[in-house]
Amino acid sequence: MEITEAIKKVIASQSLNDEEMLSVMRGVMGGRTTDAQNAGFLVGMQIKGPNVVEISAAARVMRELAVPVSVQDRSNLLDTCGTGGSSSNTFNISTASALVAAVAGARVAKHGNRGASSKSGSADVLEAAGVALSLSAEKVAECVDSIGVGFMFAPAHHSAMKHVMTARKELGVRTIFNLLGPLTNPARAVNQVMGVYDPALIEPLVEVLRDLGGRNILVVAAEDGLDEISYSSATRIGELRDGKVFQYKVTPEDFGITRRTDYTELQVSNPEESLNLLKNALTYSHKGAGDIVALNAGAAIYVANLTSDLTAGVNKAKEILVSGAAIEKLTELVNFTKIASE
Repeated sequence: MEITEAIKKVIASQSLNDEEMLSVMRGVMGGRTTDAQNAGFLVGMQIKGPNVVEISAAARVMRELAVPVSVQDRSNLLDTCGTGGSSSNTFNISTASALVAAVAGARVAKHGNRGASSKSGSADVLEAAGVALSLSAEKVAECVDSIGVGFMFAPAHHSAMKHVMTARKELGVRTIFNLLGPLTNPARAVNQVMGVYDPALIEPLVEVLRDLGGRNILVVAAEDGLDEISYSSATRIGELRDGKVFQYKVTPEDFGITRRTDYTELQVSNPEESLNLLKNALTYSHKGAGDIVALNAGAAIYVANLTSDLTAGVNKAKEILVSGAAIEKLTELVNFTKIASE
């Protein structure tokens, strides 16, 4: 399908079928469309609202074009990449959670990028810690296999994104591409905790991840606006397990965590502040930061099939944080990537 025909359909609030979306996305990601056409299509799709078929097809095209990371040990392979975009400006909770999950025994292929709407993206905070971002796909796989966690810097694996960079930047609004990053893990991790900025995205994105071959999935959105499991409100969760989808809510009290009135103590203004809070969370020397990491790392541990339920995962995460093993894992990651990048 030509993109001009697709634009006509979406501005008329008509959905594209799987074949049509695949065709359009291959044209866009192959550089065969103009910036104006890309912008028109993205705005039209955003106004209409992308459905499960369209999101899934778009993600499959991005996966086709990605530089793959071939992890040998795929047991308990996990990602904690979310959509971002909540504008909460908290420290990098999902990155800290990935390190804790690795200590618990998960293989974590963490997909991420620099901050767009946030003060510090996962790439920013890891770079501030001394992690080398410019590793080859082979070295990233070796990192995951050797120490249990590796970071996949999105621009290094999704070079086709350059074709929509201008349209996205000049539009300055959310588009379908804000959803695609967490759906296009280059290591094809089938277990994932995915935070989203809008609870309305939970149900469709669980279905998309099921369509893409997901195994154990939690898509989460807190009622206070966090795209994480929150300690200051209930959190809505969509879970995929054994091919079935469940929806429910959890509260901090469910896990023995004291509810806070808000999350201002977790907010940062730059990657250095985020790194400081992340390190304090990983040693539980900052109670609030440690608590929210325990909640989200617990979810990651559960999704990696290392505990039988979410509560056991959170309890395991608390033990790891108190032990100091998670901060040691960060040091391992820094040291491995420094040597691998030489």
